[in-house]
Amino acid sequence: MMNTLIAAAIQMVSGPEVKANLATAARLIGEAAQRGAQLVVLPEYFAIMGKQDSDKLAVREPFGDGPIQSFLAQAAIEHNIWLVGGTVPLVCDDVSRVNNSCLVYSPAGECVARYDKMHLFGFDNGTERFCEADTIAAGHQPVAFDTPFGRIGLSVCYDLRFPEFFRAMLPLDFIILPAAFTQTTGEAHWEVLLRARAIENQCYVIASGQGGEHITGRHTFGHSMLIDPWGKVLACQAKGEGVVLAELKSSQMDRVRRILPALTHRLL
Repeated sequence: MMNTLIAAAIQMVSGPEVKANLATAARLIGEAAQRGAQLVVLPEYFAIMGKQDSDKLAVREPFGDGPIQSFLAQAAIEHNIWLVGGTVPLVCDDVSRVNNSCLVYSPAGECVARYDKMHLFGFDNGTERFCEADTIAAGHQPVAFDTPFGRIGLSVCYDLRFPEFFRAMLPLDFIILPAAFTQTTGEAHWEVLLRARAIENQCYVIASGQGGEHITGRHTFGHSMLIDPWGKVLACQAKGEGVVLAELKSSQMDRVRRILPALTHRLL
């Protein structure tokens, strides 16, 4: 990991219109870059939060082509940043579903990593019901990759609840987690799970969320945050769109691993 990385998590309150969402993302990416961000992370579903879950099927793109992917590549080039495109609905083998894919672009505009969300959210408390498997085809393997500033493990939203998923990618310097956590589950579990993943894997966590009341009536929890390897929240935004930015230092990660070498004590 390089000595210092300035990273930004972008929080949005996306709606059903892709063009409007991309305009908002462009503005917030520009703000993050102007503030010095070298790595910028967009939230899950940044390009579309439809009136119905099936709305994303109408804007799905083949991998490597389409307006959402072109937007991400051009934004990375324009601002000379590493850009994580939260999730993009991509064509899959099942015509009734999409892959919910996290795409990473280098400053040259090249897509250097793709992760298809593996764990699909299912929830029904009698008042709210969600079943991502109805419209999303699950991915099959975790994805981690190397960058000039360290090794990144990709994850999306519900993956957060499965610690073995992250263990399978070790060693990591950063965990990136775009999300659209519900208000109900976010209030109960969001921060404690994010901090746990940072602490147990002794790495930085960059969590970028949807955060507010969407025009469709859905409520997402927000609280986009950056967390250090000791579990300290470095920066957080509770609600509304914005840029959450922090300086991530390799010296802090090295110190945590030196004074508490838990990763070297693993038995399983």
